[in-house]
Amino acid sequence: MALIDTVLVFVFSLLIGTVAILTGARLVLDTEAGFFNAVLTALIGAAVWAASSYFVGWLPLVGVVLMLAVWVGVINWRYPGGWGSAVAIGFVAWVVAVGIVYAAALAGFVAPEALGVPGA
Repeated sequence: MALIDTVLVFVFSLLIGTVAILTGARLVLDTEAGFFNAVLTALIGAAVWAASSYFVGWLPLVGVVLMLAVWVGVINWRYPGGWGSAVAIGFVAWVVAVGIVYAAALAGFVAPEALGVPGA
């Protein structure tokens, strides 16, 4: 059962991340951002967040800032517009992801502790 739970959490998290990044890219860049690019960005972003968390996450405050910078760096790499746009996309993505998880928690689909979104 633990394997099924892990797969479901992964799929749910990837879906939330994809929708959040796609929303951020479309709002900030005012272009038709592609779904596949958002999926790939969410996957790569999650991987680098996890890796940077392993290496620097234990550092008080500095670790979280570095992890966030690496995550925004992935967005900057995957989307046009530079660092300012990447920060804006990341912020919108964070707000959207928190909103989706909050709504899912209110509906009883996930536990309120599921806010495992960067910075939440």
